[in-house]
Amino acid sequence: MKELLGSIKFDDKGLIPAIIQDEKSKEVLTLCYMNKDALLKTLEEGKVYVFRRSKGRLMLKGETSGCVQKVRSLAIDCEGNSILLGVDQERAACHEGYFTCYFRKLKKDGTFEVVGKRIFDPKQVYPAQP
Repeated sequence: MKELLGSIKFDDKGLIPAIIQDEKSKEVLTLCYMNKDALLKTLEEGKVYVFRRSKGRLMLKGETSGCVQKVRSLAIDCEGNSILLGVDQERAACHEGYFTCYFRKLKKDGTFEVVGKRIFDPKQVYPAQP
């Protein structure tokens, strides 16, 4: 643990980008940010915790949707400024209801095409925002 924390370069806000990848398919699911507490809790529990910048708090990935990510592997890049987590994904990683957050692909004409299948309706999963 000490070696890992000593190898990671958190930014000036105490955050590091974490790429989340499905362990089985190798599909990139999302990019999130972790602070030291999120990383330690992730390693301790074996589930992905992130630091939600928009809410200013630690959060279990999937705490609202139930789409928890179980950690299977962790790697850091050559400079120690990003993390790659291999996970077993339950249902969908995206709050829009898709398996991956990268469900739109850019077409040659400059428009986007939805290439993923929606797994759940986000209106039925997430409470309405006031």
